Amino acid sequence: VYNNPMIHYPLSTLMLSGIRDILIISTPKDIKHYEKLLGDGENIGLNLSYAIQKKPRGIAEAFIIGEDFIGKDDVCLILGDNIFYGKIIPQLLTKTYNEVSDNDYSIIFGYNVHDSGRYGVVEFDNNFNAVSIEEKPEQPKSNYAIVGLYFYKNDVISLAKNVKPSQRGELEITTVNQEYLKQNRLKVKLLDSVFWLD
Repeated sequence: VYNNPMIHYPLSTLMLSGIRDILIISTPKDIKHYEKLLGDGENIGLNLSYAIQKKPRGIAEAFIIGEDFIGKDDVCLILGDNIFYGKIIPQLLTKTYNEVSDNDYSIIFGYNVHDSGRYGVVEFDNNFNAVSIEEKPEQPKSNYAIVGLYFYKNDVISLAKNVKPSQRGELEITTVNQEYLKQNRLKVKLLDSVFWLD
């Protein structure tokens, strides 16, 4: 994308959040290319580790694959094909990082799109509190798509382990978000002043 490998963009987003310890999860075929490109990350101020997802079993499997890496910490997940751009990003992400660390809830983000049925879709009440989340609905209840950036409490690992595979055979991240919503432990922030590409 422009003059950088795609992976540089999500990595820079994590760096803007103050995150330096990062686990890159990819396919058996592709992981060696990331290792060759980035190494251990020391030359760009990161501490990089690598893990393999043998088959495309869903985004939520990342927390199972990364359990030992995560340890007892809270965790941020970003998808490798998402780009975020905007002046407020460093402040927004640092605030979100600290907010999740200091409280017992997780935070995800919504973005206004014209084709929300292609994504996980969040529905809000009149006060913009999230009331439902659906994965690729035929009749979306809002225009707000869930973007590929998630800040979770550490118990996301146990939640992911209890997710049953969807009809696609995947551990859906939407199911994790629905569980946090059911527990009243999920906040959805709107990215009104940010440009997002998936």
